[in-house]
Amino acid sequence: MQHVVILGAGMVSKPIVTYLLDQKDIFVTMASRTVSKAERIINKHPRGKPVAFDVTDMNHLEDLVKDADVVVSLLPYTYHVAVAKYCITHKKHLVTTSYVSKEMHDLDGLAKKANILLLNECGLDPGIDHMSAMRVIHTVENNGGSVTSFRSTTGALPAHEANTNPFGYKFSWSPRGVLLASRNPATWLEDNKVVSIPGEQLFENYILQDIPEVGTFENYPNRDSVAYKDIYGLKNAQTVYRGTFRMTGWCETLRAISQLGWLQDRTLSDFKGKTYGDLTRYLLKAKPEEDIIQKTSLALGLKPYVAVMKRLEWLGLFSDEPLPKDKDTPLDHLNVLTLKKMSLPESERDMIVMHHEFIAEYPSKKEYITSTLVDYGIPYEDSAVARTVALPAAIAVKMILNGSITLTGVHIPIQPGIYNPILDELETMKVVFKERTKRID
Repeated sequence: MQHVVILGAGMVSKPIVTYLLDQKDIFVTMASRTVSKAERIINKHPRGKPVAFDVTDMNHLEDLVKDADVVVSLLPYTYHVAVAKYCITHKKHLVTTSYVSKEMHDLDGLAKKANILLLNECGLDPGIDHMSAMRVIHTVENNGGSVTSFRSTTGALPAHEANTNPFGYKFSWSPRGVLLASRNPATWLEDNKVVSIPGEQLFENYILQDIPEVGTFENYPNRDSVAYKDIYGLKNAQTVYRGTFRMTGWCETLRAISQLGWLQDRTLSDFKGKTYGDLTRYLLKAKPEEDIIQKTSLALGLKPYVAVMKRLEWLGLFSDEPLPKDKDTPLDHLNVLTLKKMSLPESERDMIVMHHEFIAEYPSKKEYITSTLVDYGIPYEDSAVARTVALPAAIAVKMILNGSITLTGVHIPIQPGIYNPILDELETMKVVFKERTKRID
């Protein structure tokens, strides 16, 4: 019996547990701070064990790693390196769905020496985006062509029928990561020129993009795209861009929230017993006698009646609702409010939209290729986010255990031996890309 330890029982964890327990020769230990979450997911399965786990308890963490064949870390990314170091010490493989940090990358030599694989970015974005893009890129290259332009954008959104709030967004996991990402700077390659956008200007740099048979979305840049020219081996690419999809109205609203200071994670003192309206007033340095809505609109350079102001009011940033007693930063207060107002109910579907665009040049022709994934959650079961994040990692774990993946060191899933089996199996689960090719010369 092979043993997989899953660290974390968050909102994307259930599909990986279900998948691995269905394999018949795998025992799963699920470790979570809130053991009741792990108990619900394991559901008394004879080959599953829920355990209480405090991520700051390094001795317990080491014991969990020591007993595993493969460890899956679904913890916040800041803990992955600590997990990886124990995996190296005890020669255990690791799978995560998070971006490779510099600290993780620096473990490559030690992981190879220990003869183990630290496979990162094996979720949705990052994950399926890499795999589906590389499948097209390698196909073009194998047919004698070269990709000269690459654009890739992903959005985790409410399904259109569930788009029922003024933000056009519902969270199927903790909002904090989404809110934190809203502060990231972005860099991409456009016609051989590097374009860099500071975090405070991120939401000023979006386009409207039509996705056939799906809809029109805002598309704004996502982190550092330039690095993917080398990662994907796009030697002749003049454009390399990775973005994020949102429903229309999101960018100008998040820009306003950022501009007001609500994305700060600095601790505020003496705010116990205060309200969300009080905190907005504090961030604006508004006097007690000043009208908070008028003051906000002036600070943002907007008329009080515009849609952005109505969204802020709907969210509750001007309200008398008390601030959470156990939080002490604007970001964490906002996290609680957005989760309360914008969570995806179990009865509704979420939607994943991933859209790649390639220009492929061959000796005798030029083609425009698109590859599009649209996936929906299942009401009262798994969300699309949970499925598309967890299932690639689950398949990778199975492949490591059965010897299909023999790589060692720090990797992401860009090799055909990894991405082809994962994408092929995802297709049996109706996670399917639709490709279109048009000659453009």
